[in-house]
Amino acid sequence: MSNFKKFLITLIAGAIALASEFIFHQPTIAYWIVVVVGGVTTISMFIGMIETLRSGKYGIDILAITAIVATLAVGQYWASLMVLIMLTGGDSLEDYASGQASRELRSLLDNSPQVAHRLNGDAIEDIAVEDVAVGDLLLVKPGELVPVDGIVTEGESSVDQSSLTGESKPIDKKINDELMSGSLNGDAALRFKVTKAAADSQYQTLVKLVKESEAKPAHFVRLADRYAVPFTIVAYVIGGVAWFVSKDPVRFAEVLVVASPCPLILAAPIALVAGMSRSSRNGIVVKTGTTIEKLARAQSIAFDKTGTLTEGKLYVDHIQPTLTTISAEDLFRLAASAEQESTHILARSLVAHAKEQQISLLPVQNLEEVTGAGIQATINGQEIKIGKADFAAAANLTTDLTTDQTVVYIALDNHYAGYITFRDTVHPEAKATIQNLKQLGLQRILMLTGDGPAIANEIGQEVGISEIHSGCLPQEKIAVVQGLTQHVSPAVMVGDGVNDAPALAMADIGIAMGAHGSTAASESADAVILKDDLTRVSEAVRLSQDTMKIAKQSVLIGIFICVVLMLIASFGVIPTLIGAILQECIDTISILSALRARKDR
Repeated sequence: MSNFKKFLITLIAGAIALASEFIFHQPTIAYWIVVVVGGVTTISMFIGMIETLRSGKYGIDILAITAIVATLAVGQYWASLMVLIMLTGGDSLEDYASGQASRELRSLLDNSPQVAHRLNGDAIEDIAVEDVAVGDLLLVKPGELVPVDGIVTEGESSVDQSSLTGESKPIDKKINDELMSGSLNGDAALRFKVTKAAADSQYQTLVKLVKESEAKPAHFVRLADRYAVPFTIVAYVIGGVAWFVSKDPVRFAEVLVVASPCPLILAAPIALVAGMSRSSRNGIVVKTGTTIEKLARAQSIAFDKTGTLTEGKLYVDHIQPTLTTISAEDLFRLAASAEQESTHILARSLVAHAKEQQISLLPVQNLEEVTGAGIQATINGQEIKIGKADFAAAANLTTDLTTDQTVVYIALDNHYAGYITFRDTVHPEAKATIQNLKQLGLQRILMLTGDGPAIANEIGQEVGISEIHSGCLPQEKIAVVQGLTQHVSPAVMVGDGVNDAPALAMADIGIAMGAHGSTAASESADAVILKDDLTRVSEAVRLSQDTMKIAKQSVLIGIFICVVLMLIASFGVIPTLIGAILQECIDTISILSALRARKDR
C-alpha cells in the first residue's frame, strides 16, 4: 500500500473518531478506532524496523512506535491520532518531495522515443524503434524526437539537445552533421542515416544511466541512519528523566511525541536526489548519491589528455615546403587534393583545413592507398606520395626532421617536397577548469597521456598542470590512479576513451566525457558529462559540495530543533497534541531545507 493511501485511511479514521466523540458522544468508540489504526500502523512499522535491522542498517522507527504506544497508554489518544496523521502525512510528503527532486531524471525515461519513420524508396513506414537497423534511412518530422543516432543526409533544421547536453539554445543541423537520439527536431523535416541501433544510441545510454542512478542507494543515507542510535538514546534519556522527576508518565509521552525522526530519514536522501537532479539539469548524470558524497570530499583528480583536456581532433599546424619551386599553399593544395577521398583521420583534417581556408581542391587520378604507409596519386600529371618518411621521401629525404608532433611527409615525382605537422588543440575552458578545481580544494591534479614528454609537458604547461605522466599505457594509468586512491583519496579520474575505462573503474570516482566519448568509458564511470564542456567537471565537484553541505545542514537543523523541543517538553510545557503538530513542523522544515539542493544558485 502506498504512503498516500495510508495517509488517506488515517484521515478517514480520524474523521470517524472525531464524529463519534463530538457528534455522537461516544468517546469509547473514538478511542478504539484510534487504537485499531494505531495498532495496525505500529505493527507495520515494527516489521519494517526488523527488516531494516536485518539489512545491517540502523532504523529510527522505534521512536515513532514508542510515541504512539506511550500516548495510547496514558489515554492521550487524540495526540496518538495526530502522531499517526503526521507520520503517514510525512511519508507522503517524502514521496512527493523525492518525486519533485528527481523530476529531471525521470523525464528522460518518460520521453523515450518509441516510433521511427523508415524510408523505403518513396514510401514511409512506421516501425518500432527497436526494429531500426544500422544503415536504415529515417525521416524525423518537425517537432518529433530523434529516435536513434545518425548522420543527416538531407535537410536543415534547428535541433533542441537540452535534455541531453544541457545546451539552452537549439543547434543547427545540416547534411553530414550528427543527430543524437532523444533530441527534439525543430520546424523542418530531416532525413538521416542510422549509425547506431536503438539499444546503443545516446538516449538509451542515458536511460540506462538514469536507471542505475535511481536503483543504487546512497551511502550518506546509511550514515544518517546511524545517527539514529545516539538520537534515540538522547530522546529516551530526556523522556526518562522527565518521567522520573515528575512521576508523571504523560511527561515521557510528551517528550517522545516531539522526537521527530524525519530529519534523519528524510532530509539526507532528499537532498542527495535533489542534487542528482540539479546535476542532470546541468548536463551531468551522477549515477549514485555515493558519488555525490565522494565528489564533495575529493582530494585528487587525474585527467586523460587526448579528447579530455584536448579536443581529440588533429588540426593543421605548419606547412613546410623544401623545394624552391613550390609554395606552402600549393604544397598543401596537392596534399589535400590527394587525401580528399581517404577516410583516414589526417585526411579529414587536411580536407577540413582546406574548406576552412577556402582552398579549392584539384581532381585526382590513380589514387592508391598503401596500408600502413600512406597514399599515392596523380594530380595534374605529377605523382604525389603522402605518408611516412620512408614511403613518401624514400632515399631523397635530405632534411632531418625531428618532432614529437604528428607529421606527414610529401614527395612529388619521387623528390622530397616538404611536410605538414598537426596539433591537438586544448579545450579553451581547460585552464579555467584546473584553476576552479584548485580553488575547490583538490590537493593533487595530474595529467595522464600516451604521448611523449615534449607534447605532454607543453599541454600541461598550457592548462596549468605540473604533475604529468607521459607515455602511459592503460595498465600504467591504472597504477597511477590506484596510487591516488591509496594515498590521496577520494581520487577522481576523468577520461573519454575505451583505454580510459579501466582507470575510470579503478578510481574512487570515474567521470566520463560522454558527449563524444566511448560507451565503455561511460559505463565504467560513476558520472557522465553529457556536453563537450570541461567546466562541467569542476561544476560537478562544486554541485556535490553544495549538495552535501545542504544535506548536513538539513539533518543538523532538524536534530537541533528536536532536542530543544524535547527539553522544553520535559518540563510539561508542550501538551502531547501540540507536540504532535510541532513534529510535523520539524519534518516540513527539514524537507524544505533539503530541497534547496535542487535549485541552481
